[in-house]
Parts: sequence; structure tokens; C-alpha cells
Amino acid sequence: MDPFTFSPRLRSDSMSSSASQGSRSKVLLRQRLSQLLTCIEDMSSDDEASEEVSRTLDEAFQLCGCSIPTDTFRLHMATWNVATAEPPEDVTSLLQLDVQPPTDLYVIGLQEVNATPVRFISDMLMEDSWSHVFMNTLAPRGFVKVTSIRMQGLLLLVFAKQIHLPYIRNIQTTYTRTGIFGYWGNKGGVTMRFSFYGHMVCFLNCHLAAHMNYALQRVDEIEYILETQEFDIADTPHVRDHKLVFWFGDLNFRIEDHGLHFLRSSINKERLNLLWDKDQLTMMKKKEPFLQEFEEGPLNFKPTYKFARNSETYDTSGKKRKPAWTDRILWRIKPKILPSEDDDEKASTSTDDELDEYPLLVTQDKYTSDMSYGVSDHKPVIATFSLELRKCFDTPLVHVSPLGVWSADQDVLLNYTIQEDFMSSTWDWIGLYKVGFKSVFDYETFVWVREKELPEINEVIQLSVDKNEVPLLCGHYVLGYYSTNMQSIVGLSADFQILESKRAVMEGLVPDNINGVNE
Repeated sequence: MDPFTFSPRLRSDSMSSSASQGSRSKVLLRQRLSQLLTCIEDMSSDDEASEEVSRTLDEAFQLCGCSIPTDTFRLHMATWNVATAEPPEDVTSLLQLDVQPPTDLYVIGLQEVNATPVRFISDMLMEDSWSHVFMNTLAPRGFVKVTSIRMQGLLLLVFAKQIHLPYIRNIQTTYTRTGIFGYWGNKGGVTMRFSFYGHMVCFLNCHLAAHMNYALQRVDEIEYILETQEFDIADTPHVRDHKLVFWFGDLNFRIEDHGLHFLRSSINKERLNLLWDKDQLTMMKKKEPFLQEFEEGPLNFKPTYKFARNSETYDTSGKKRKPAWTDRILWRIKPKILPSEDDDEKASTSTDDELDEYPLLVTQDKYTSDMSYGVSDHKPVIATFSLELRKCFDTPLVHVSPLGVWSADQDVLLNYTIQEDFMSSTWDWIGLYKVGFKSVFDYETFVWVREKELPEINEVIQLSVDKNEVPLLCGHYVLGYYSTNMQSIVGLSADFQILESKRAVMEGLVPDNINGVNE
């Protein structure tokens, strides 16, 4: 198999600080089996030994079971410095839409999105062109934009399959400027965090200082971002408090020492391994403990910077920038503190160590670039992951459903029920969404929840929607309960049909044939 294109699957889990440390449950399993062998040697009878063997093996298998999640989700990530360019018409290749098994989450980080003053103000009033192209591509396939955050040229977008929306909660975003002494947002990081089926995940899109000689400054910038970004969540106030963190973007690390001719020759001959040891990020990870907590797949793809636009030819300008892996995707599982040598005796006798009841295993399935895009002097980098996890919950916080037949010929009704206590608010609302909607704010209409008092658990509440707010034409829709405190949809109805109304015929919107019946 060609080593230039092959990228092995890399796996890490929430029971360890790195893949090399192994899982916490495996450590305990080895301890239990060691105890078993010792016990067998000391047994005075076969019956006693058999009973002890049975009990200890049962405990050992239970420990093994603690590390086996039950559900797998596919995460597709892309990072791209777009160099102020407009998006291409087709992003199908970038998103790899037809892969199997299908994707559950898309996370897209862009750098150097056009942020001239006039353009930036325009983008504040409406979606920017890059968000539009991704939303228009993903919405017909059932993906909804969960949220986004922008800081000048930095843009971070997260999309999820519609069925996952009620289980993505406590969404928060923040950003950090590092350009021009921290006052200008052309460099820095934008971050989004949320709970995914109860697992705390965080995505950090960065654009760090440029040029060969600023490797130490880049390390200082990411350390500053990690230490200073804060969230209004008690158990995860900082980035590294999350169970799973993805750090990606135009990190701007270069390849040191090698001359331009050697670099290009190694790339052309597909001998990329000759360049790895001089990659600045690889070198810095050997020196900086906090960087060692982040994992990265092998760099088995060509350096993604710097290209002549609309080509696969490296920089031919007068500057002749050296090729480099500036665009990267790394991840970090929150480390577990394993027992030290001084704690061996305590660990070997304790039977109720704090095992992770809801483990999370991360496997990188792909880490590559897409050379087909030429609008920028960078090529996009793509990584796909399998997230194997045991759900902390699988019931929506709110059950919502339409009542009776819906059409614009009369006022219509809906029910909602709070199924579990959460920070509900009288500012919460229920939106009517057409199937294939693009974002949580892409509703046809909405109604506020009951205003006077917060509901009791399992209390059925009925609301009316004015007929003038109901779509005139037929179509398939869903109802979504939006929590202002969690900034997410926490309950979705099943799909239902709104019938064409007689008003639509009267206004000449459809022929004089309503729902298949001539009138």
C-alpha cells in the first residue's frame, strides 16, 4: 500500500491522557487478575478457589464493560485558509457527502474570510457567502446549522443531523484576539463548546502568527488562548476542562532548516517522512507539555501552503515561500490521573475507583487534504473521526407535537410537555420549521411558550397558532422547542403535513384543486 496516501486509524479514549497510557479500566483489570492469581495460590480447597475465580472474573468483565460504548457517531472536520476568496460553487468534495457510514456532525473552520469593513458589516446583517454555500449544500441532506461564531476573518460553523439537535445543549461561543497586541482580530481563536449527548466537547479554530521565525510566538498564542478563554459553565469553565477538544486552523507552523529545493524534491518523490522531524509543531510538542496532550494523525499528505492560485503548483512568486503544513487538525482527550508508584498499594486494594461511567472513544479515520480546490493559496485539510460513546441521556427535554389537522384555513393547536427539569424560561419559543431548514432561526413562524408561569414536569400545555401565521401551501414541517438559556433546540416533533388552504386557491397560488379534490 502506498505510504503517501495511507493514513492509519488512530484511537484515543476518555479513560487516558494519551493512547500510549492505555485505558484506566484495563489497568484495573490487570490488577484484578493479578489478585486472582495470588488468591488461587493461597486457597485451601478447590471449592473456595472456584468461588473466588468466579467472583473476580465477574468483576473483571464488568470493568471491561465499562470501557465499551454503545453508539458511534461520525464527525467530519475541515479547516481552510480561504485567503479572502469567494467560495467555489461546489463544496461536495470538501464535505465528502456520500461517504459511508454517513456523517453526523460537520465542523468547518475558515481563516481569512473577506473582512473588509464594508463586507464585514454586510455579513453582520446577513449570512456571509461561505455560510450560505455550506447551508445550501447541507440543508437538503438533513443537516442544520447548530450555531456559528465569527471574529473578523475567522469563522467557525457546526452542522448536525436534524435528529441530533435535541441532544446538543448548553451551546456557548467565545473568541480571543492576538493580532497587534491583542487589539486586532486578524489573528487569534474562535471557540464553540456544547454538550453532545451529555459529553462536553469543544472546538477551537485558530489563526496564529505567520512567518518562519515566530514558532515560539505561536506556542505562546495558543497557550494564552487556552488559559484565558472562559465559559459560563460551572464544570467546564475553560477549554481544557472539556472531555474532548479539537484544535485546528491555520496554525502557521513551518518546516525548518531544509532548503526550498530539498523540500520540493522530497514532496515530488513522495518522501514526506524526511520532513516530519523539522516540522515546527512536531518539534514544539517535544518541548511543551501542554502540546503533548494533543494528538495528531500522520502527515501523509502534501504540505498545504503555499500554492499558486488555481493550481497544484507551489508558490512561483518572487517570495517563493517554502511549502509547509500550516493547516492542521489535532484533538485532546481530557487526561485521567493514573495512580503513581506511591499509590500502588492503595490502587490494588480499592474496589470502587472512579471509573468513567460514560466513556468516549475517539478514532481518526482519515487525515488528508483536498488538492482540487484552487481559490486560495492554501489547500483545505480534512479529518474524519468516529466518536464511540455511551449516551448520558437519550430523551429530549421537551416533547412537542401538533394537534389535529393543520392548514391556514383555521387557527391550529400544538402541545408541549417538559419531560425533565431544566432552566426553562418564559423567553423560550416553539418554531415551525419546513423540513430541510437551514438553522434554528430558519423558521416559518413561532409562538412564545406560556408566559405567566413555568410549567411543571409532565404538565401538558396547549398553545394556539394564528391561522394567518400558518403557511398557505402544503408541505412537510416539524415543531422545535428552542431554549434561550441553552441556545439550542431541546425538543423536536415528528414530521407532519400542513395541507394546502382554500386561501391559497383564492389568492391564485395553486389551481382550483385542493389536496387532490376538485372544488
